[in-house]
Amino acid sequence: MPLTFALAGKLTREYLLPPNGSPRLDSPGGNLLYATGGLAVWDNSIALISRVNQDYPQEWVSDLSERGLDVEGIYFDSESKQADLRSFIAYTDVNERSTSNAVSHFARRGMTFPKSLLGYHPKDETVKDLREADPLSPAARFIPKEYRSINFLHICPFDFTSQSQMVNLFKGGSNQTISLDPAPGYMKPTFWRELRVVLQGVTAFLPSEEEMRSLFWGESHDLWEMAQRVSEYGPQFIVIKRGAQGQILYDATAKRRYEIPAYSVRLVDPTGAGDAFCGGFLAGFQRTNDPLQAVLHGNVSASLKLEGIGAFATLDAMPGLAEARLHALKEMAREI
Repeated sequence: MPLTFALAGKLTREYLLPPNGSPRLDSPGGNLLYATGGLAVWDNSIALISRVNQDYPQEWVSDLSERGLDVEGIYFDSESKQADLRSFIAYTDVNERSTSNAVSHFARRGMTFPKSLLGYHPKDETVKDLREADPLSPAARFIPKEYRSINFLHICPFDFTSQSQMVNLFKGGSNQTISLDPAPGYMKPTFWRELRVVLQGVTAFLPSEEEMRSLFWGESHDLWEMAQRVSEYGPQFIVIKRGAQGQILYDATAKRRYEIPAYSVRLVDPTGAGDAFCGGFLAGFQRTNDPLQAVLHGNVSASLKLEGIGAFATLDAMPGLAEARLHALKEMAREI
C-alpha cells in the first residue's frame, strides 16, 4: 500500500526530567518521534526519514516497525560514529526548559546521576557555521527512491543545509505538500537571504513565535506583518506556534488571518508538543485540504502530547477524544 506521509527529523537517546511524572532515562526521543506521535493520532501511513549511528538501539527501530511505521528511511551511518545521540532535557520548578547543567538537575531532584550520561555536553549552537551539515541530520542522498513520490512531507528542525537539500529533493512533485519547522539556530536577520531560497519550495512554514521574532529582530514587532513578509517568498500558509497562547495562521492564498487558542489541558510534559503539532497539521491538511482545519488537528495533537510523557503518549487517549476536541476547537477559532 502506498505511503501517505513522510517525516524527516532526528532521533535521540533522550534523558528527560519532566515537570510532572517519572523521569525517562535513555529512552527513544528526538523531534522525528514527537512529530510522528502527533501525526499518528489521525493516520499511521508514515515513512520515517532519519540518520543514526551504531549507538542507536536496533530494537528501538524494530519497535517503530511494529507500530506499523515504515522505517526503511532510517539510515545507520557508520561514518558518524563519533556523533553523540544523547539529549538531555529538564524542567525547573517554574516549568522552564533546560538542556545544560545535567548534574545539578539530578542533584536537585535527589536522583543518582546516570553513568550512561557521563561526559554529555549540550551542543553549542552559537559558534556553529550555519551552513555546516550535522552528521546526524537526515541526508537527502540516503532517502529510499520510493519515498520521493510521497505527497505529504514534514521536515522537522535540523541544520539548514540538510533541510534545504530535503526541500529540493521533494519539491519537484506538483501534488506534493511540504511543511517546514525551522531550526532556531538560523532564524536570524543575517540568514534571511539563504532562508528565502528554501521557502520557495515550502507549502507551510511552521515556526515558533520566538523564532519568528528572532528572524525579524530590529525590523518588526507585528507577527502578522512578519507572516505576510515570509509568504512573499513562496509558502502559502504561515503558522506561528505560540505555546500556551495557541497559534496564529496566515493563509496567503485567501489573504485570511486566524487566531486559534490552545486547547486547555492539565500539563504533564511539554516536550515535543510543537513537533506533535506539526505532525497533526500535516495530517489535517491531507484530510481536508484546508489550512485552518490543519491547524485545529495540530492543536489537538499538541494537547494530547502535553498530557503525557514520551513521543507516543498521544496514542494513549480514549477513543474519540481527538475528534471531540477537534469539534470543540472549531467553535473557538477566530478570524481576524
